[in-house]
Amino acid sequence: MQDAEWFQTPSLYSEGNAAARVGLEREVRGWSTTELAARMTKAGVPMNQTAVWRIENATPRRKITLDEALGFSRVFELPLEELMSPPLAGLDLEARRLVQEAVEAFAEKQDAEDRLHAAVLATATYLKAHPDSSQNLLEQCIRLLGDGRDAHGLWNHIAAGSYY
Repeated sequence: MQDAEWFQTPSLYSEGNAAARVGLEREVRGWSTTELAARMTKAGVPMNQTAVWRIENATPRRKITLDEALGFSRVFELPLEELMSPPLAGLDLEARRLVQEAVEAFAEKQDAEDRLHAAVLATATYLKAHPDSSQNLLEQCIRLLGDGRDAHGLWNHIAAGSYY
C-alpha cells in the first residue's frame, strides 16, 4: 500500500453525503426547510430554516455538528451510518418516495398485525375463562366485520389462540 492511499479517507461516509441526504430525505418526505427545522427543534436539536438551507445549498456548505447529525438521524428515522452514506445512485426522487411509502405501509402493517395478535390472544384467554360465550363472541365478530367469511377467519385465529 502506498503512503498516499493509507492517508485517504474513504468517501463512503462523509459530511457532504450527510448534507446531500438531508436534502434528499427532506424532499422525499415532502417537508419544507422550515418544517424540517421545526422537527429538529422538537427532537431537541434547535435549528432554524436558514441553517437547514445552508447545510443543503450554501457554498461553502454549513458544517453539521454531531448533535445535528444525530438529530437528523432521529427525525428521518435512519441509522446514523445510513445518513452519512451517499444517496443511492440511480434512484430518482419519485422512486425514493415510492420506496418510502412502501416502507411506511409495511411498518404500519407490522404494527397492525402485532395489535391483532395481542387482541386475538386476549380474546382467546377470555374465551377459555368463559366458554359459554363462544357463540355470542362469534356473532359479535360477524356483526363488526360485516362479512361472515372474514369473521370466521378471525374466529379461527381466536380459537387457535394466536394470529401468527
